[in-house]
Amino acid sequence: MLYRSASDRLLDTVNIVLLVWIAGMMFFPFLYIFSVSFSSMRDYLEHDFLLWPKTWVTDAYQYILGNNRFVRSVFVSLFIAAAGTLLNLLFTTTMAYGLSRPFFGQRTMIFMVLFTFLFSPGIIPTYLIVKETGLIDSLWSLIIPVLISPWNMIVMRQFFRNIPEELTEAATMDGANPITVFTRVILPLSKPALATFGLFYAVAHWNSYFSGLLYINNPSNWPIQVLLRQIVIVNDNTALLEQQGFVEAPPAETIQMAAILLATVPILVVYPFLQKHFAKGVMLGSVKG
Repeated sequence: MLYRSASDRLLDTVNIVLLVWIAGMMFFPFLYIFSVSFSSMRDYLEHDFLLWPKTWVTDAYQYILGNNRFVRSVFVSLFIAAAGTLLNLLFTTTMAYGLSRPFFGQRTMIFMVLFTFLFSPGIIPTYLIVKETGLIDSLWSLIIPVLISPWNMIVMRQFFRNIPEELTEAATMDGANPITVFTRVILPLSKPALATFGLFYAVAHWNSYFSGLLYINNPSNWPIQVLLRQIVIVNDNTALLEQQGFVEAPPAETIQMAAILLATVPILVVYPFLQKHFAKGVMLGSVKG
């Protein structure tokens, strides 16, 4: 058995206490949101601070899920996250793989990518480009302008460079063309990196709301985060229309908490399926080959 000194045991204890405290600080807001969203109007009005519902009710969830605008916003965000992530990975991996192979002008291309990473064009030029291309009020305006993240592309390029050259040379000698090498050899070996960057892109698309504010004028095409902004921050009562079957709408606070919880669940559900690849994939591109 490995001997551990008193200082090592003390350090482990301090680390455990610190991590439990940090985990509690992160878990507490979710517990509060959960409790308020399932509390009755009477309990919410009588208690300023709730950590657990005294009377369980689902009025807020029935009110929200019965609203066509909220349901549509969820499907809009799901479409943006799914289509955007697939296109992000397609363009990021193909460009990263191309830049990982030696060719004339490679340094110039890499410099152009890094230049866009260091110097952003800004909101107004980007808006004018989106407007002139006819993408205003289109869901593609939330996907096309952010097809490639320069940082993710550079890290992915480094990951591809770490793949042994002998594998691609063997496939080429067997008659595989560059596209076959990329799809049959490179991508299957890149599952941890694809899962990691896919999660990054999906979370970014799901949480993005500023682009929706700029480019989407039709409320029926709002992603869920823009609708949440109207409900929670702006406190716009017209964001959710009155529902049939409700003589009186639930308290605005319980509706807000239920909406926040419902908007958070999809990402929480996706993460466990990618977690086994996440820890490995996030570090692979940083190892110099």
